[in-house]
Amino acid sequence: MNEVQLAALSDLAAVVSELDAFWDGRDTGFLHQALYLHEFGDTALAVRGDDATVLAYLLGFPTPAGVGYIHAVAVRQGHRGGGLARRLYDEFEARVRAHGAHELKAITHPSNDGSIAFHRSLGFSATEVPNYSFLGESRMVFRREMSN
Repeated sequence: MNEVQLAALSDLAAVVSELDAFWDGRDTGFLHQALYLHEFGDTALAVRGDDATVLAYLLGFPTPAGVGYIHAVAVRQGHRGGGLARRLYDEFEARVRAHGAHELKAITHPSNDGSIAFHRSLGFSATEVPNYSFLGESRMVFRREMSN
């Protein structure tokens, strides 16, 4: 089984060059900034295949308020449904817990049914928050307290 490891800048570059393989045509390039590896490298994670191809990744960080914020997570087409995202979340939780986090948080667009179902399956609450984005759009906000 491929291990969850720290992501490298080369992983991020590979993901950005193949966004469609992860995001099904959605324009998510703006989510993939190198600062997530430079500043939060100990909580940026990847799962690579035997040939070093990125199969799944998570960009996230602990906040000063004790929240582990998942900024972006995706699994390559053809590798979904096998538990890679769940494994990334488990490792991320362990890493942000070590930084003092007590809660996990993520957001998505209200139309992203797959993300909503995934987060609910992991025990997250899901609340639609009006005017969450700077454009005044709603977002689904997921939260889950971490057990001791």
